[in-house]
Amino acid sequence: MVRGFVYLVGIVDWLTRRVLAWRGSISMAVAFCIEALEEALARYGRPSIFNSDWARKSPVRPSRVLRHEEIAISTDGKSCWRDNVPVECFWRSVKYDKAYLNAYTSVPEARAGIGRSCIL
Repeated sequence: MVRGFVYLVGIVDWLTRRVLAWRGSISMAVAFCIEALEEALARYGRPSIFNSDWARKSPVRPSRVLRHEEIAISTDGKSCWRDNVPVECFWRSVKYDKAYLNAYTSVPEARAGIGRSCIL
């Protein structure tokens, strides 16, 4: 971003390490995280277990959506650096290959520019 910063959330398939959905927002509002979760569920179906580190790092509680879909929730008690490698690699690519080179001025502009070129 030209000014400020953006909060990012990603939904990753642990088996394939594929980013199923992602969103960016200028605030820590719950809505953008839930939107990413709902998009991943709509596009790829319902998993039997959803693992999250959201409970430790943000106020987001995806439990309402997950319970409605009857998905078991697994929250790590102690985080390990290896858990976030797939999504951190994706964020690095988004930042260095797209965001920093294009200097987007807004989140919608960034989403449109990055979304066109990222294979999800």
